[in-house]
Amino acid sequence: MKFAEENDNSSYTITAYDSDYIAINGKNFHQSLVLSPQKFIPDWTPQSYSLLEDSHLNEFYELNAEIILLGTGEKQIFPNKEILRRLAKEQIGFEIMDTHAACRTFNILMAEGRNVVAGLFLK
Repeated sequence: MKFAEENDNSSYTITAYDSDYIAINGKNFHQSLVLSPQKFIPDWTPQSYSLLEDSHLNEFYELNAEIILLGTGEKQIFPNKEILRRLAKEQIGFEIMDTHAACRTFNILMAEGRNVVAGLFLK
């Protein structure tokens, strides 16, 4: 009996990552980005986690996220109270973690069929 790997090229997945890039479907990106299984925003403003504001999360809500992941760079850094309040108000699950952990978690949740949206920062 032969087995064939099923490849669904209609969705976005994280195929590799390091401290200076995140590879989406095999292509390297060197800036912050927003990613869901169905949508990819390769040039997300802000480019640094320290510049993140509440209004930058609008893309997450427009994608009807079931869970939001914020990858904060090399270290886990919690956002300001305004952002945390809005995340709680929207009643959407969210996790704040370093970017490498967020990349791994994104792929796991996506494989489970969850509507996950990740905002990933390299710095």
